[in-house]
Amino acid sequence: MRRPRVFRSIRFRLTVLYSTLLFALTGATLAITYVAVAQTTEAAPLTTREAKLYEGREFVSRVSYADIGQIEAAVNYDTLQYLRNYSLIALGGLFLASLGIGWVLSGRALRPVGAIARTTREIQATDLTRRIHLEGPRDELRDLADTIDSMLDRLDDAFRAQRQLIDDASHELRSPLAIIRTHLDASLNAPEASPDERDRAVAIVDRATTRMSRLVEDLLATARRDAGGLTDTDTDLSTIAREAGEESFLPDRPLHLRYTLTPSLPLIGDVDALRRAAGNLLSNAVRLAPTDSTVTVATGRTGSWLWLAVADEGPGIPAEDLPKVFDRFWRGPQPAATKDRRTGLGLAIVRQITESHGGQVAAFSTPGQGSVFVLWLPAATRSDDTPPPALSPLA
Repeated sequence: MRRPRVFRSIRFRLTVLYSTLLFALTGATLAITYVAVAQTTEAAPLTTREAKLYEGREFVSRVSYADIGQIEAAVNYDTLQYLRNYSLIALGGLFLASLGIGWVLSGRALRPVGAIARTTREIQATDLTRRIHLEGPRDELRDLADTIDSMLDRLDDAFRAQRQLIDDASHELRSPLAIIRTHLDASLNAPEASPDERDRAVAIVDRATTRMSRLVEDLLATARRDAGGLTDTDTDLSTIAREAGEESFLPDRPLHLRYTLTPSLPLIGDVDALRRAAGNLLSNAVRLAPTDSTVTVATGRTGSWLWLAVADEGPGIPAEDLPKVFDRFWRGPQPAATKDRRTGLGLAIVRQITESHGGQVAAFSTPGQGSVFVLWLPAATRSDDTPPPALSPLA
C-alpha cells in the first residue's frame, strides 16, 4: 500500500528531521545531566536498624534508626529518581511539542515552494505571461523563483518569435501561391488564351516559384540556426570572405568586386554558415549597388574582434530604418534597378548566424552614399569581454 500523501511530503520529512534532532539533543543533555549528578553524589536506598529502649532494666519498645550518612544517601537517591522520572515526562512532552513546532516552521519555510508550484501549474503553453514574482528575502528559494521567471521570459520570447515567423512565412507564401493559381486559371488552363499570354503567365509563375523556393531555403536555414546545429572548426575569416565572393557575387548588370582582406584571421566556427552569412551580405549589396559601381569585401582585426565588412555604393538606408534591417521579413524600399523581390530573411539569417558564433552585426549607412554591413566575430585567441567598436571599421 502507498503511504498517505502527507507522509510523502517534504514538509513531513522536514518535521521528522527537526523533531528528531531536537529530541536527540535534549535527550543527550538530560542524560549527561543525570550521569553527572549520579557520579557526584552517593545515592542508596535507606536502610534502618532496630534498637531496644530500656528504662532501667525494664524493656520498653523497639525503634528504627539510621546513620546521618545513610539519610543523606537516601535523599540523593530519591532526588535521582525524581530527576529520571521528570526527565522522561519532559522528553515525551518535548517530542510532541517538537512535532508541532517543526510542522509549523517547515510550513513557513516551504511556503514559497507552494507559491512556485501553484504558479507553474497555472502556466500553460499557450499563455506564458504569468510570472511568480516571489517576494521576501533574497535566499535560495527567491533565486529559484527568479531563475524560473527568467526561463519563462526566454520561452515566451522564443514562442512569440516562432509564432511571428509562422505568421510571416504564411503571409509571404500566400502571395506567390495566389499568383500561381490566378495565372493557371486565367491563362494556362484557359483554351482561349493566346500564346503570348501563356508565355507571360509561364514567366510569372516561374518567378513566383523561384521566390517560393528562396523563401523555403531561407526558412530551412533559419530553422537550422535555431536548432543550434553548428559544426565548429578552425578556419580563417579572410578565406571565407574570398570564397563567398567567388560563389555569391553574381550580378545581372556590370558591377565590380574589390577585396581588401587581411591575411591570417583565425577563428572557430561553422565554415558553411559563415560563408552563407557573407554571401547574403554580398547578394544584398549586389541588389542595392547601381550599375558600374564597386562592391567591397574587407576583413580585419580590432582588438580581440575579427570583422568582415561588405560595402556598396547604393542609395543608402535612412537612419530610422537601420535598427530594423536585420529583423525578419523587414524590407525597405525596392530599388528601381532590380525586379527581384526579396524574402526579407537574408539579413535576419546573417544576424542569427553571427550571434550563434558569439558575435554581433552592425549596419552603417548614409543616404545617397551607400551602406556598410559588418560582422563582428570573436577571434580564436580572444581573452577579454570587451564589446566590439561602435564605429564602422571602413570609416
